[in-house]
Amino acid sequence: MKTYNTYTIKRFATVVTVAILFLCCQDNYKRVGEEAATNIYPQGIAKNFTLTYTEAIKELSSQDSASTRVIAILESPLNKDFDNLRFRFKEFPEGLKVDFYDEKNQKSVIVADYAIIYSQTNVIDLQGNVVIESHDGKKLETPQLYWDRANKWIFTEEKFTYTNPEDGTVMDGEGMDFNREFTFFNAHKTFGLMTIKEE
Repeated sequence: MKTYNTYTIKRFATVVTVAILFLCCQDNYKRVGEEAATNIYPQGIAKNFTLTYTEAIKELSSQDSASTRVIAILESPLNKDFDNLRFRFKEFPEGLKVDFYDEKNQKSVIVADYAIIYSQTNVIDLQGNVVIESHDGKKLETPQLYWDRANKWIFTEEKFTYTNPEDGTVMDGEGMDFNREFTFFNAHKTFGLMTIKEE
């Protein structure tokens, strides 16, 4: 009888110990990948819109009124505004087209399949069939391009094709940077045939 009680007490102690272990265990597993992804939602969505940027021709005081000039027209089928996040940005998942006008009202055009504007850094990331065509017919084609709006500087590390009808040249290369007016152009690596005029 004494053996039976000792055996029962050991079994009971084992069951209680296992139950306590199960009850005390916590899920300390850190979620990774899709499990850890937090859903983010835009503060606004615009569809099939045209946005016109203008500026005053001269500096205005509080009582002045003056005419303005158009400096850019942006068109896109879809814009998602994530300026409600800590790192603010605007996304154009279905692409965009931007017409830029200089002081002489000459138009240059940028087209891309996808774009994202980082509001805090003032950098625009253009992706997918990016084409820039200046008012004088110069054309740049590349899969991805960055535009630093604050410094008015454009750059890429991707392959590109640059066509200049004035010189009759077509340049292929990889990696380049230039200013918005195409007056300074720095190609990192070029290949193919190129005609260079001597002065």
